[in-house]
Amino acid sequence: MTQESKGPVAAEIEKRLTETLAPVHLRVINDSAQHRGHAGDDGSGESHFTVEIVARQFENLSRVDRQRAVNSALGDMMKERVHAMQIRAKAPSEIAK
Repeated sequence: MTQESKGPVAAEIEKRLTETLAPVHLRVINDSAQHRGHAGDDGSGESHFTVEIVARQFENLSRVDRQRAVNSALGDMMKERVHAMQIRAKAPSEIAK
């Protein structure tokens, strides 16, 4: 698993997703610099993220259900610490070999 950003919010995202969904691949990308000065930028440098996650639990789930699973795993973070998150969730069977 790769962690793009070492900030506390990114680390907490990675921890919660790892504990809840046991991904075979996880990448947390901090996109906040691209949104500096825009709505939702709280000045922390950790407000906007992209999450790339591959987990066995996503087999046979719709895109919406996968996003719900990620949001559920993150819980209060989505309301209190993260302004925006792009979620790229796949099942292992969808990854090119």
